[in-house]
Amino acid sequence: MGEDEHTMAPAAYFKHMLRRGHFMIQRCSVTGNGVFYPRVISPYSGKSTLEWIEASGTGTVYSTTVVHRKPERGGNYNLALIDLDEGGRMMSRVEDIDPAEVRIGMRVRADIVEQGGEPVVVFRQAVALSDNDTRSNM
Repeated sequence: MGEDEHTMAPAAYFKHMLRRGHFMIQRCSVTGNGVFYPRVISPYSGKSTLEWIEASGTGTVYSTTVVHRKPERGGNYNLALIDLDEGGRMMSRVEDIDPAEVRIGMRVRADIVEQGGEPVVVFRQAVALSDNDTRSNM
């Protein structure tokens, strides 16, 4: 991916790429397993065998909860663990759906949004596309 991936800390490179509209994760070049949160050493090989790949952005809700807040503080929101299709699990939110309607096993698709001036990955419920529908959620 260029010089930046070799000169930046993994978490900084992840944010750097999000700012450019790319959702990147790491993959262990020894085992092929996906890795998230960005790190230097593979949890699978115990060595610096991680490479960056662009995530497809699709995944499955592994766990979910509703965080309750007063309406004047923004109201309730969902917090979920998402199993990424490439491997790895990340904590995020599933948006554009009632927080209580998010279900374990639900298919989701990533979107990069700005929050507090920083890019973050959130998810939306994946929409089943018909053969004639070419819409993309990401």
